[in-house]
Amino acid sequence: MDLATSHAPVSDLFKPQQEADPASFALSPEQLEQYERDGFVAGIRLLNDAQCDALCEELAGLASTDHPNHHLFHEYHSNESADPSTVLFHALGAWRAAAGFHDLLWNPAFLVPASQLLGEAVRMWHDQLFCKPAGHGGVVAWHQDFSYWTRTTPMQHLTCWIGLDDATQENGCLQYVPGSHRWPLLPITGLAGDMEAIQTVLTPEQQAAFKPVAIELKRGEAAFHHPLLVHGSYGNTSERPRRAAVINVMRDGVCSDTDEALLEGVPPIPPGSPLGGHFFPLLYAPAG
Repeated sequence: MDLATSHAPVSDLFKPQQEADPASFALSPEQLEQYERDGFVAGIRLLNDAQCDALCEELAGLASTDHPNHHLFHEYHSNESADPSTVLFHALGAWRAAAGFHDLLWNPAFLVPASQLLGEAVRMWHDQLFCKPAGHGGVVAWHQDFSYWTRTTPMQHLTCWIGLDDATQENGCLQYVPGSHRWPLLPITGLAGDMEAIQTVLTPEQQAAFKPVAIELKRGEAAFHHPLLVHGSYGNTSERPRRAAVINVMRDGVCSDTDEALLEGVPPIPPGSPLGGHFFPLLYAPAG
């Protein structure tokens, strides 16, 4: 069954959050100010340990090409690393294939902050899985998310990165370049290869301001970032895996900017038409 046809939770995995007061998940004025200033806010608790365990169990199945719903992925890379000695598992579309990842989209602990940061109703764009195995996990090279999303308009997107393991510098946590969300759109220099390739497209001023900070997170915590924020992550040399779920959303009303399919396996949406339907559901509309 393609869970994209279900636009509501199909399990009780996130019942604790769904029964809580939505206001308890709201970002503080200080956190909203940080997002405006730096382009990100981190350390937001979205999941408890039991929920992380359930998602990791689903992930173990989804990582196999024998999974019965494998055909529902928009993209599937058992190893997207440009270095054959390292591994970076990356896939798009888990919400269509597994109940936990489907219901994660309707977790109020995610949706309330997302709505605050977007300033409007929240619509699904696509999800991702990123996994780095212990000892030889690959890098995610420096990039801006929107450089891969120019098939939509306007740029009113948001990324939520959720740690399913503790994420540290040793096992390849996120790294952000604060303030880089105010830079213009940069050329693509590769997602899973040379960490230094981005330097070739930066101005001298941008190179001087290129001062990454490590975003260490406990499992179940998340970081939200702007679509132009430059970010990446180094390899995993630790004895622990580094697994993450990523939810990419957009403000309701974002339109297609191409005649081609926005995602593999999704019918095209004419240019100028708002995204919607089974594959781009409305997740949350703030009251009033």
